Amino acid sequence: MRSFRHASLSRCAPALGPLVAALAGLACRDGLPAQVEAQAPTRAVAAIGERVDDFVFLDIRSQRRRLSELGPRRAVVLVFVDCDCPMVGRVMPKLARLAREHGAPAPAADGVEFLAVNVGRSDSLREIGTQAITYEIPFHCVKDEFFRAADALGIERTTTVVVLDGERRLRYRGRVDDQVLYTNVKDAPSREDLRLALDAVLAGEEPAVTETIAEGCKLTRPTAPPPTDGLVFHRDIEPLIQRHCQTCHHEGGAAPFPLLDYDDVADHAEMIGEVLRRQRMPPWHASDAHGDFRNRLALTDDERAKLEDWLRSDRPRGDRGAAPPPKVFEPGPWRIGEPDRVLQVVAPVRLPADGIVPYHYLFLPFIFREDTWVEAVEILPENARVLHHANVAHFDPREEFSQDGFITGFVPGGDPMVLDPGTAMLIPKGSRLGIQAHYVTTGKPETDRIKVGLRFPKQRVTKRAEVLVVTNTRFAIPPGAVAHPVRGQRKVEADSTVIGYFAHMHLRGRDMTFVAHRPDAEPETLLMVPTYNFDWQASYRCHEGAVRLPAGTRVEVFAHFDNSRFNPFNPDPDATVRFGQQTFEEMMYGFVFMTRDGEGLDLAIDPKTGHALGGDR
Repeated sequence: MRSFRHASLSRCAPALGPLVAALAGLACRDGLPAQVEAQAPTRAVAAIGERVDDFVFLDIRSQRRRLSELGPRRAVVLVFVDCDCPMVGRVMPKLARLAREHGAPAPAADGVEFLAVNVGRSDSLREIGTQAITYEIPFHCVKDEFFRAADALGIERTTTVVVLDGERRLRYRGRVDDQVLYTNVKDAPSREDLRLALDAVLAGEEPAVTETIAEGCKLTRPTAPPPTDGLVFHRDIEPLIQRHCQTCHHEGGAAPFPLLDYDDVADHAEMIGEVLRRQRMPPWHASDAHGDFRNRLALTDDERAKLEDWLRSDRPRGDRGAAPPPKVFEPGPWRIGEPDRVLQVVAPVRLPADGIVPYHYLFLPFIFREDTWVEAVEILPENARVLHHANVAHFDPREEFSQDGFITGFVPGGDPMVLDPGTAMLIPKGSRLGIQAHYVTTGKPETDRIKVGLRFPKQRVTKRAEVLVVTNTRFAIPPGAVAHPVRGQRKVEADSTVIGYFAHMHLRGRDMTFVAHRPDAEPETLLMVPTYNFDWQASYRCHEGAVRLPAGTRVEVFAHFDNSRFNPFNPDPDATVRFGQQTFEEMMYGFVFMTRDGEGLDLAIDPKTGHALGGDR
């Protein structure tokens, strides 16, 4: 079996981007700077029967989690993996089957928990999440960021498994079994070492064999390379900061602090280094294994290495005369430019100082008396601190708000709807716009009053943008489930070209995948979001004309939900979770934006009203 990583998988790290959540993070662990921590000495290797530490891992949401946060367990099985070793792929089906025998992906009835611990030196969280989907791993996947667990447990090769009992005592260390070898696969194992060891631990007995040799790939532990000489801020680093950071990190931008000069960057150097290492910013969560997206923000490998080298050094300024010209930012609050029409909700929303705020459904005081074409739409809150996310949709005013008329959203890390010239979206005659708004509290009473800006086409419209909404509202996620699957599908009515995608779930959403089942063709994964994060939702925009879906194509969207205690955002791991509007309930929406091929539109549009002046409809 070939290695997990596809040849097309890029190692490009994300740009620094908007560090909107950076102030809430920590650049240190237990008081040690991150770069010191990576090189700190580790404890001696644990012996069989010895109690091990409460290890700290990085989960796929980039949250630090302790082993004990799995909850009380009679046994925990740790399997050490990476995203390159072909041996991992060969043993993963065995581990998945054994985990399912013990209850996964629902809670283990016999108190057994499995955990895939990534020790790939350069494996990103998105690559770890992609591996989990590819191999249908029904248990949690985490990263041993500084090899703390690997060092303490004496792990030298991937595919090594350890069994800990309920008191975290090491009871078994070694292979899964002896069926899979480096150069051969036997018909059947002569001894199922992991299964026998786990059975003994659950029976309260000592395993007959406590250590074996795992034939995985040799681990490469991280090292801190020496800084590259000669890098200076104004010549080498400032152009990267301008290109990848300042769009949000400027006065009045979306980020909480600017990164406009040397002192700004130096003051946040440790935080910048951490988000570079963890690949947490910008909030981009699509797998590089599937799809190529025009709005992907990224540093090249060379750019990332250059930034990390400079951050590890004494951060010299260099000659100010070598600095690039300052970046100029457009005035005004609208990212779509000045709108042609601005609609605003009638009354402000008043929010309490604390507590959970139910969804607000807000309606804009305007009825569209004629079909109206828009090429850009933006939601603009007066108080961005309190609006977590919002969706705007058109609907018949005689009916309730529906996502079926979805136009665009306001989400952390997202962007407004801006269509290419000649493409526009139709708001049908007789419609009105409604907003589904999710607010959060800040510790003091707040108010907000949302505006929606519409920009009308300035040239003939030849393509109509439509939204295919793929959803499933009939599901029940059991308590404690780690990777509960939910699927939905819709057919494409006419030959179409995809503009982009948007994934929406709530706090238990773990991943979402879009798959095209074209007539008489093999399925194609269009988009995989392996590390979905409710706090950082984004659109994924295709290159023009790159993805075509013929009539009759079935678009399948499937997602996994984590309703376990190990999910730090889970409101109630003891609840059975169903579809609902509130964040303690769940949603599964996959939006596919597309145009119909050969529709033959040729519409002249009044740039002041968005109404068609003539031409074919």
